[in-house]
Amino acid sequence: MPKKTKSALSLKKGVDNITSTDEKSVSEFRKVKKKFKSPEFYIQGIKKGNITILSQAITLIESSKEEHQTVAQEIISKCLPLSENSVRIGITGVPGVGKSTFIEAFGMRLISKGKKIAVLAIDPSSKRSKGSILGDKTRMERLSAEKNAFIRPSPSAGSLGGVARKTAETIILCEAAGFDTIFIETVGVGQSEIAVSSMTDFFMLLMLAGAGDELQGIKRGIMEMADLIVINKADGDNLKKATRAKAEYQNALHLFPPAESGWNPKVVTASAETGNGIPEIDDLLNDYFKFTKENNYFFEKRNKQAIYRMYETINEELKSKFYNNSEVKNNLKKLEKDVLSGKLSPYVAVQILLKQ
Repeated sequence: MPKKTKSALSLKKGVDNITSTDEKSVSEFRKVKKKFKSPEFYIQGIKKGNITILSQAITLIESSKEEHQTVAQEIISKCLPLSENSVRIGITGVPGVGKSTFIEAFGMRLISKGKKIAVLAIDPSSKRSKGSILGDKTRMERLSAEKNAFIRPSPSAGSLGGVARKTAETIILCEAAGFDTIFIETVGVGQSEIAVSSMTDFFMLLMLAGAGDELQGIKRGIMEMADLIVINKADGDNLKKATRAKAEYQNALHLFPPAESGWNPKVVTASAETGNGIPEIDDLLNDYFKFTKENNYFFEKRNKQAIYRMYETINEELKSKFYNNSEVKNNLKKLEKDVLSGKLSPYVAVQILLKQ
């Protein structure tokens, strides 16, 4: 008779007592969890520069739940007087231009000078999960390990206006937490750049040399917004092409009308890999902020941005309240069918909904 083999599915005796989590630990956890419901808990944590509490407060801002928004707006109101003590830098460029590597190299330089930096990345979202798909934190390993750096991707979830408002509110919390340099990174070249420009003090456009017809491969409107154009990855075999592209862009900028700030936009070459050009960009930023503060443009722009954000928020709130209205929800599908069948024109359908 064959010998019985021991089954791999047999149960083993468990551990008698688990000592890693005792009653006291559970009790403390519950107390902390309860505290999180108080706006004052977040505000005090943010003032102390607590990154964990700052992250949790930003999650409340990003939430669409009404109860979360109520708490978030109270936090923002209390943090508002503590903000305005930073410079806000917008960075854009097509995917693959090296934005994350550049921000990391530039950020490490600023940290070495005693600065505290926050990177807010307006991240494209997965259509299915609504979550971020770029994961900038994993691409900035050195920077994310620094205690004076904070990296936060903001999934856009299809609503550019909504993410722009939430990013602007996140800036307030980061400033209140003591971050003096805020980077807002956006992906690609399109409408998101206009949104980023509306909440930053300085707008930087990263470009690649030899990636096609440089002067036609980018929208003129984006170039007109730029305070600085950086020809990135200017190293190795690419250095000659980058130097030539720099001259071409500099000539193109002369064709544009003068900037409202009075600042003449510059074009530089840089390499995040070698560090070449990074100190020059740092100096240019300091020159720009000194220049625009002396002629008062810096403060005028901040005031205009506050008014712009107010009207943008009105538009977002009206849109949200309209679609969440119970009568609109009940009649929207019916009117949609009437429009498709030709019984109603789209204009008449809209007027019916608006009257409701």
